[in-house]
Amino acid sequence: MEESSISNQKIALYPGSFDPITNGHLDVLERASRMFDNVVIAVLNHPNKKAFLSVDERVTLIKEAVKSMKNVNVDSFAGLTVEYARQIGARFLIRGLRSITDFEYEIQLCQTNHVIAPEIDTVYLSTKPEHNFISSSMVKELSNLNTDVSKFVPKNVVEYLKNKRKVTK
Repeated sequence: MEESSISNQKIALYPGSFDPITNGHLDVLERASRMFDNVVIAVLNHPNKKAFLSVDERVTLIKEAVKSMKNVNVDSFAGLTVEYARQIGARFLIRGLRSITDFEYEIQLCQTNHVIAPEIDTVYLSTKPEHNFISSSMVKELSNLNTDVSKFVPKNVVEYLKNKRKVTK
């Protein structure tokens, strides 16, 4: 691809913990993939946060869940989100919203990011109503209680969580 065509592409970064990825995340990602030339969904490696799944597990599960989305790439990163966005040439951050509580947190994050990286814009996408109540935390808790989570996460995640429970018993 020519340098000029690459620099003209609209690249968006969809960062998060995705621990695990949910149908709400995928809803936001699918719509973002229609808006931008390329979308990178990237797992934040947050060393101070105790994760349910490892970064590698999350990346693998996301890759499987998004394999039909041709303009979506999956990665992981550590550090400041806007610095990673600069590294990959992303000019947009994708953020999903479920409620007004999400918005209050996200607007503070957006304003901070704008001070640090004014060239990067944040795009908010509200999840479809049927996904508003889904959170990774809820999925983790239900999964740990041996409850069916198939309505909340992609099939590959359901299977992975079932197998993970079998191994840890």
